[in-house]
Amino acid sequence: MAKPALTDAIQDYLREIYKLGADGGRVSVTALAKRQGVSPASASAMVKKLAALDLAVHQPYRGITLTTAGEKVAIEVIRHHRLLEVYLAETLGVDVDEVHGEAERLEHVISEELEERIDKALGFPTHDPHGDPIPDANLRWPQPAKRRTFS
Repeated sequence: MAKPALTDAIQDYLREIYKLGADGGRVSVTALAKRQGVSPASASAMVKKLAALDLAVHQPYRGITLTTAGEKVAIEVIRHHRLLEVYLAETLGVDVDEVHGEAERLEHVISEELEERIDKALGFPTHDPHGDPIPDANLRWPQPAKRRTFS
């Protein structure tokens, strides 16, 4: 049986849970609701849906965590968004202050083939126009630049 298509909303929630939990802290439904601009009840309903899809786990008073599958979707959405920001800024000349909104609209509809072509055409960028890292095609984050020390 084929997996159900993930809606834009599901992808957005996964991305925000990933970002909120990036520092290792717990992700609460309240924090997620605030980030998404929805009521806690709406966020809670979506978290239940994510759990039913095996994309997230919610333990009351312990927070929300993503499953491996949920994390993969979240990182892929981040990759699409940031590659699109670079493409829009560098190739089409869209102002850096405007690329976020445009990328937000396009990130859910870009095919894997187009993602690959954009990545190659841009020379496999590691950071977006805002300086945020871009995961590579294998969804690995770029290594931080080594700090030079002077004696």
